[in-house]
Amino acid sequence: MNKPKQQDDRMAKVAALRAEQVRRDRRRRLVIVAAVGVVILALVGTTTAVILGARTEQAAVEAAAEQPIPDVEETTDLSANHVDAAIAPSALPPLGGDHDPVWQNCGTYDEPVPSANAVHSLEHGVVWVTYRPDLPEDEVAMLREIVEGKSYALLSPYPGLAAPVVLTAWGVQLELDDVDDERIPTFLTKYLQGEQSPEPGASCSGGNGTPT
Repeated sequence: MNKPKQQDDRMAKVAALRAEQVRRDRRRRLVIVAAVGVVILALVGTTTAVILGARTEQAAVEAAAEQPIPDVEETTDLSANHVDAAIAPSALPPLGGDHDPVWQNCGTYDEPVPSANAVHSLEHGVVWVTYRPDLPEDEVAMLREIVEGKSYALLSPYPGLAAPVVLTAWGVQLELDDVDDERIPTFLTKYLQGEQSPEPGASCSGGNGTPT
């Protein structure tokens, strides 16, 4: 074989190898793009499902809040005078009545708060979530998560509480055995700044206490 023929054959082989490499690179890019597309679609699908699930759950809570909540105790014609006397301890938080002139700042507390100040907060449309001091920490964490971001919620331990968890708004109260009770979000939706409040929208900061 003469030299020009050898050079032509070598160039042809090099060209064929380059063409095959180009095809391989193209196939690799297509596989990568397809894989990324599958991942993106999966993420979008998961995110959409989560959003739709959250919306469905919230809609169910709002619908439940339009109906009477089972086992809620109601008291009417509560006095609302500002007095300097403390409220005597009891097995359940007071759900209204005469109270301290200064309200309790909303938020989460690791120690009990004065009932006389908390009742003033109820007057402003607050829901006071109380729990037994010996409630397991993981369950207390669940309550913190439930009230987080709710500007008119107050969470604190309550010594001698009659039930593991008690929800109180002005004139209404609910005793619960479990922190995962589905009535908790319903109660909050119904009574936070609810029409039962004598002074809904009044301040829940600038008063007594420093939340955690």
